[in-house]
Amino acid sequence: MAASEDAKSSSLRYAFGNVLSVFILLLIGVLAFSIRIFSVIKYESVIHEFDPYFNYRVTQYLTKNGIYDFWNWFDDRTWYPLGRVIGGTVYPGLTLTAGTMWWILQSLNIPLSVETVCVFTAPIFSANAAWATYLLTKEVKGTGAGLTAAVLLAMVPSYISRSVAGSYDNEAVAIFALIFTFYLYIKTLNTGSLFYATLNAIAYFYMVCSWGGYTFIINLIPMHVLLCIVTGRYSSRLYIAYAPLVVLGTVLAALVPVVGFNAVMTSEHFASFLVFIIIHVVALVYYIKGILSPKMFKVAVTLVVSVGLVVCGAVIAVLIALVASSPTLGWSGRSLSLLDPTYASKYIPIIASVSEHQPPTWPSYFMDINVLAFLVPAGIIACFLPLSDASSFVILYIVTSVYFSGVMVRLMLVLAPAACITSGIALSAAFDVLTRSIKFQLPRLSGNPPIDAGDINSGGGIAQNETMRTENKEDLTKERLLRKVEKNEDFPKERPLRKIEKNEDFPKERPSKKNKKKEKENVEKTFVKPPEEKRLLALPLEASVIAIFLLVLLGAFYVVHCVWAAAEAYSAPSIVLTSQSHDGLHVFDDFREAYAWLAHNTEVDDKVASWWDYGYQTTAMANRTVIVDNNTWNNTHIATVGTAMSSPEKAAWDIYNSLDVKYVLVVFGGLVGYPSDDINKFLWMVRIGGGVFPHIKEPDYLRDGQYRIDSQATPTMLNCLMYKLSYYRFVETDGKGFDRVRRTEIGKKYFKLTHFEEVFTTHHWMVRIYKLKPSKNRIRGKTKKSKVKGSSTTSSKRGGSRKKNPWH
Repeated sequence: MAASEDAKSSSLRYAFGNVLSVFILLLIGVLAFSIRIFSVIKYESVIHEFDPYFNYRVTQYLTKNGIYDFWNWFDDRTWYPLGRVIGGTVYPGLTLTAGTMWWILQSLNIPLSVETVCVFTAPIFSANAAWATYLLTKEVKGTGAGLTAAVLLAMVPSYISRSVAGSYDNEAVAIFALIFTFYLYIKTLNTGSLFYATLNAIAYFYMVCSWGGYTFIINLIPMHVLLCIVTGRYSSRLYIAYAPLVVLGTVLAALVPVVGFNAVMTSEHFASFLVFIIIHVVALVYYIKGILSPKMFKVAVTLVVSVGLVVCGAVIAVLIALVASSPTLGWSGRSLSLLDPTYASKYIPIIASVSEHQPPTWPSYFMDINVLAFLVPAGIIACFLPLSDASSFVILYIVTSVYFSGVMVRLMLVLAPAACITSGIALSAAFDVLTRSIKFQLPRLSGNPPIDAGDINSGGGIAQNETMRTENKEDLTKERLLRKVEKNEDFPKERPLRKIEKNEDFPKERPSKKNKKKEKENVEKTFVKPPEEKRLLALPLEASVIAIFLLVLLGAFYVVHCVWAAAEAYSAPSIVLTSQSHDGLHVFDDFREAYAWLAHNTEVDDKVASWWDYGYQTTAMANRTVIVDNNTWNNTHIATVGTAMSSPEKAAWDIYNSLDVKYVLVVFGGLVGYPSDDINKFLWMVRIGGGVFPHIKEPDYLRDGQYRIDSQATPTMLNCLMYKLSYYRFVETDGKGFDRVRRTEIGKKYFKLTHFEEVFTTHHWMVRIYKLKPSKNRIRGKTKKSKVKGSSTTSSKRGGSRKKNPWH
């Protein structure tokens, strides 16, 4: 009767715990969504940054024309005159996800625009990512750690920076796909279910569709499999978790047009194939071991290992042959820049020029993950207590993500889930110990005898009489087991008996009566943990209360920092800028003002040249053809634009005229103090242009190794097109030409443009648009007369021209 009541109460507690967990997860989802809509509340519902505008434009095309036209879309408004095949060069996961959400809403008669769906896609999937984090951490260390990790991920600033409302980029859905793929891998590893293995391959396929960072998955999981094999943790569950992922995942990845045969031809994927061969060799060895005698097993292992080495050698030889045929050894430029942080700056300046590809500073870690940076080491230690296949994967995940985040600041996004998982494990373990210690001390304060600390688990205390009853049952079971061993009953005579002897230290011979007591004590020592070891888990009451208070205070500090980061640091859209001063809030809407002018005052077929940063926005908002954009797939084309910006006015006009360019757009922040303008990016234009066209040399633009725009600037710098288009008429603003970004007066204040004319400058001078002047027609009569005239007349005219043009 008592046992049935105990079972009923435990089932009720279990049901209540499940309901409470679901309710907490719903609150975590609401928190993850709501903390990311500060941008809509404070500003407006608008797409942020640069890349999201291209994704928004592609989603518009998908919803309007359908998926088949999307796959076959050739975009002639980008990379003129080359164009771009959109279906074969874009990761379609984000676009297809948002398009599917829009179609579902339309079928339910919910009339939301495509832009609204795109704006709120990232906050929605941030809630999904938090729930996926819960599932992953629960598989590793239990429900408490899972809930803690989920709430940490819902607010971590590093993830908020790429998932606020309006941040319609690939990472919006890719982080969810990354975490969910890892969860299904761990789930398969724990259960050995082929069903979860198939779901894991499908989740990996969605990750491949969403982001190029899928190579992190296909390299991290093989590393973990190899670690398990080396440390003697191979099992059939490990084989089921890995083999279907490689086979099905590679086949599905090859179906994505942007990946194609790169899934089997590039070095990023070779590690998975090599480990795939190794795990089959190990599986064969374990299979042979189970069916052969030890003597025959040694012979068979020698044969299998020999054949395996030959096969691995052949595969490695083929891979080396494939890799050697590539100048980059089969690695992409971004992968090489991760393996060698100096590679991009040496050989690919177009990658090094991107700010998010730079290494992070130490303060950025505190800004993006805050107190998690201090909890991660504790979480790693907790993963070793005890060490399992799942916890070893978490350790490998956090170690690799820390390295990659140190190479490229953008990959702080990959570090955020790992930091939240390990921090959640650390906090859960800490609260478990502290609350157990308080429960152990409370009966002493009330005058009752204390309960053994080892008998109190994280789910609640166990009654003392129940503990005694359980111990009595264990004693009876051990006595019966001892009698069976003594009489040699119900045990086979050979291998099972040897197994028991090995594992439980039973003697081979029948024990004498003198040794029965010693034998019983040894068995009890084997089965029962000494109470002294259990009591080590209990801390003093005062220390436990203070520690819990400090942890709650640490969590409160984390919440305040995350809310501040979401509201102030990461919610402002880059296309609409704000500035706070003594006379109030100032809004700078110059970008949309310039794009609106282009859309209403230029022809539909006009070509606009600018640096590649603004290509996506020009195409999406002004609907005009651009020469280069943020895809950066053609380095020569970008170098051509960089060369034009670095050249004198006449040479730049010739380059732009050959590309049918009619308007040139430059971004200038010298008047309002906007630091991300084209003058600050100009040296990257010089480097990229000089990498293709050797006559452009960076030292020509530097004075004693320093980049200057004042009176000490070099003549090459003062006469290049970028300088002239940025500072044309700038002296009229204050009479001095003081640049607020560079904090100096410009060197060349008064000059005229001969081949370009200013057609539009925004209110705050942040965007300036120039039009190419038409070429002058030759007049035959004047040409012939000029040839007939004497040299004295020619020289006098040249002297007069010098007087008429004092600025050249």
